[in-house]
Amino acid sequence: MTNIPWHFHVTPQDEHNQRLVDHVHPREWTSPTPEPCYNLLVIGAGTAGLISALGCAGLGGKVALVERHLMGGDCLNVGCVPSKCLVRSSRAAAEMASADRFGLTPSSPSESDFSTVMERLRRLRANISRNDSARRYSEMGVDLFFGEAVFAGHNTVTVGKTTLRFRKAVIAAGARPVCPGIEGLDTVGFMTNETVFNLTKLPRRLVVIGGGPIGCELAQAFRRLGAQVTIVLHSRFLSREDPEASALLARVFKEEGIRILPGAQVVRVEESPTGKQLTIATVDGQQTVEADEILIGAGRKPNVDGLGLTTAGVIYDNRKGVVVDDFLRTSNPDIFAAGDVCMEWKFTHAADAGARIAVQNALFMGRKRVSALNMPWCTYTDPEIAHVGLYEADAEARGIPTDTYRVEMADVDRAVADGEEMGFVKVLVKKGTDRILGATIVAAHAGDLISEISVAMAAKAGLKTLGNVIHPYPTQAEAIKRVADAYNRTRLTPRVAGLLKWWLKRQRRG
Repeated sequence: MTNIPWHFHVTPQDEHNQRLVDHVHPREWTSPTPEPCYNLLVIGAGTAGLISALGCAGLGGKVALVERHLMGGDCLNVGCVPSKCLVRSSRAAAEMASADRFGLTPSSPSESDFSTVMERLRRLRANISRNDSARRYSEMGVDLFFGEAVFAGHNTVTVGKTTLRFRKAVIAAGARPVCPGIEGLDTVGFMTNETVFNLTKLPRRLVVIGGGPIGCELAQAFRRLGAQVTIVLHSRFLSREDPEASALLARVFKEEGIRILPGAQVVRVEESPTGKQLTIATVDGQQTVEADEILIGAGRKPNVDGLGLTTAGVIYDNRKGVVVDDFLRTSNPDIFAAGDVCMEWKFTHAADAGARIAVQNALFMGRKRVSALNMPWCTYTDPEIAHVGLYEADAEARGIPTDTYRVEMADVDRAVADGEEMGFVKVLVKKGTDRILGATIVAAHAGDLISEISVAMAAKAGLKTLGNVIHPYPTQAEAIKRVADAYNRTRLTPRVAGLLKWWLKRQRRG
């Protein structure tokens, strides 16, 4: 596969994908003459790699960046950017279909609309790709090499016939989809996030295997655009999330007509006269499901193969990735790692934060720690599910007593006016204090709302402080103010209430 020009793997080959490839893997790219030794060598031009390269080049250092596929990595090409373009179109379709809730005439998308939706996706992705382009990074002082990076020693890497020497390096090779070993799957064919955005025609029947963030987001998007969708999952949706949040999402999916098979496993897949037939073992016995396309959303595994890590003295695990310490340093003290190849958090913003830690520690003997990060995340279903900090189960496992404060979005005026009442804001604090330990937000715009909680936690500001912040009315962020008000009301103990009552009575007499 690596011997085939990469533009052949970006389909359809229309004007938008042509612009994408011209930006992130130009067909005619001349590698620069290597420096005798680089301050920093970076493997992988995804988020972690790009941030690492800029961090060094921006300070005047000599940096080499090696990418075998497309600059921008998963986020730009097959992850965040295209998926959110698709999600936004599907939300518009859902709003149109339920327009009667707003006093308007509803309408549903036609099957032919899908090709236009995907054309929009490709156009916007191509526009955004300028930010991650080869030309932009070259102009910023980064020596860019396209090809397979293989360690040839503790401080050398080969890219084809070119040898690059470095003082420090950052491995940012990313991760790829896990493909389960299901009988017949390879023969029949399937999609992952790496190929689903190549579609130009809506699959009438879609089976999604897996209930993680990718599977949930795309299942809902395809359903709203007109596909019949079945989700097959071992346990519950978003098993790492707050159980109440994932249960709410399951109810929403069922209401939207998504068929859910929990506690199920695909036994085999085979061709059928009408498409692809899946034999599935469920809690109610074995059944068959027909599909036009199968989408795998069963997790990701790190890209550690073929890098020559053993030659470089870098310890790694095929499942967990490159082994790093709290400073993102590998077993080779001159080599660090960041992003999906080594971090448990497989998010773009986590890769960004990890790259900043790796570069500071590698180049300036810094002591920045991953464990000090306060990492929020969001799954972009509708409603969205966002979280930061500890869950109640985490606090209990650590022996931390807690109090929980909660507000329903249905009690927030702006959410009601927007027709977005589904969800809640739940904040966990250390018992008897206003110290925020974590928060879960389920709301139409939860990903935007969670940042206020993240800022408060980073600033060590508690719910009392948030209660003193004036929030514009009407906004959905008022839900956070209401949670803080709920905490402040607990400070009005019977004794304090009695004293206030006595004082006001005394004032009347005076």
